[in-house]
Order: sequence, then structure tokens, then C-alpha cells
Amino acid sequence: MSQNVSLDGTDLRLLQELNADARASGAVLAAAVGISESTVSLRLKRLRSLGVIRGFNIDVDPTALGVGLQALISIRLAKHDRTEIDAFTAAAPKFPGVVRMYHMAGADDYLLHIVAADTAAVQSFVLDYLTRYPAVAHTRTNLIYRVEDGSAWIPDEL
Repeated sequence: MSQNVSLDGTDLRLLQELNADARASGAVLAAAVGISESTVSLRLKRLRSLGVIRGFNIDVDPTALGVGLQALISIRLAKHDRTEIDAFTAAAPKFPGVVRMYHMAGADDYLLHIVAADTAAVQSFVLDYLTRYPAVAHTRTNLIYRVEDGSAWIPDEL
């Protein structure tokens, strides 16, 4: 969301309810918030059009699909040329196994959350996808033992 938007208590309550159960039906949301289903639909459409709700995604457990390793890979660029940054930013989220990418300020420029079959696959990922970019000066890989979701951030009030 690139702009400040005006939300009221009903909007915030809808976001809180969706955060608790993103699959809740319009009827369930309407009952929880105290508005009609048609109003829920209109408000959700508005929240999506404003960019407050960016999408609805599934959360797949990689281990259930036989992909038992996750890693966070920090990436530092050698130079901060707009062309290099744009190229890497466009390409990296599409690399196989990338769950999420963060472009950051600080010692490192990017953080990639990846899934892989094993440590050899992580090594191949780094060599095949990251080191082929001349702008990538340094990578640091941290293996993830366990992932726990936080409560997600939804303000109580604005």
C-alpha cells in the first residue's frame, strides 16, 4: 500500500476477521462484524482496490510435499546500479523454490526465503541462480529449523 487510506472500525474488524480465517464466508463475516453480506462484499472490494488487501493465498507446508528444507539467503550486491537492482528484483522471485523475497536496507540488500529438497539443492540454488549475476557480491545462507506464523499485523485502531 503506497498511500495512506482512510479506514473505519468496520474495515479494521473485517481485516481482523479475515486474518483469523481468510476463508470465512460473506455470511460469517457479516455476522461477526454486524453488517450485511452485500456491505461486506462492497467493503472487501474497496479494500482490494485500495491495495489494503493484496491478495488471498494458500499456505502450503513444504514438508507435506516432501520438500524438507527451508533457508534464508542474504544477498549483498557489489554495486547499487538501478539496472542491476531492477534486473535482480524482477528475476529472483521467479527462481524455483523462492517463497518470498525482501529488498532491504542495511548490510544486505535482499533476503530470499527458499525451500529445497536438501542441502545439495540449496547449494545448487546459490550457484545456479545467485552467483550467475555479476552484481551479487556475497551470499550468506541460514537454514531454517522451524517456521511459526506470528499473529499478523492488523491495527486495533487507526
